[in-house]
Amino acid sequence: MILEGKAHVFGDNINTDWIISGRYKFKITDMKELAKYLFEDIRPNFYDEIDHGNAILIAGENFGMGSSREQAPWAIKEAGINCVIAKNFARIFYRNAFNIGLPLVEADTSGLTEGDHVSVNLDTGFLTTRDSAREIRFTPWNDFQKELIQTGGIINYLNTHGDLSLTR
Repeated sequence: MILEGKAHVFGDNINTDWIISGRYKFKITDMKELAKYLFEDIRPNFYDEIDHGNAILIAGENFGMGSSREQAPWAIKEAGINCVIAKNFARIFYRNAFNIGLPLVEADTSGLTEGDHVSVNLDTGFLTTRDSAREIRFTPWNDFQKELIQTGGIINYLNTHGDLSLTR
């Protein structure tokens, strides 16, 4: 499974309030509409900058920290972000993202730059950049992670398989 896109780089400790402001939490319930306000407080007009369906977020340490606002990964996914790559993720954000089908990869993001074309091979555990010819190793995904993302998250997975008993 390979994910590709243009890199959009953020720093460390990006919290869920910066991903999607709390002022929209109860006003907008349509996630596609909510996505238009992605990173509005720290990077105005970000939604208009990205090539939806051809974008990857790159971040440093502790991406998704703060409140357990599940709208944060939903807004990222609905904005057409193919993957989020960070040095590490806040635990609740990590779980919420996989549950809704947003791919996350933990890797050393040092030196990745805005605009790089990034290719992430989830089977081999290699992230490569066309622009700077970098290759970064990360732990490849297991079959369950890949299937969870391919089916669109935990609800679709449960609808397909009935439960999470991993007898396969």
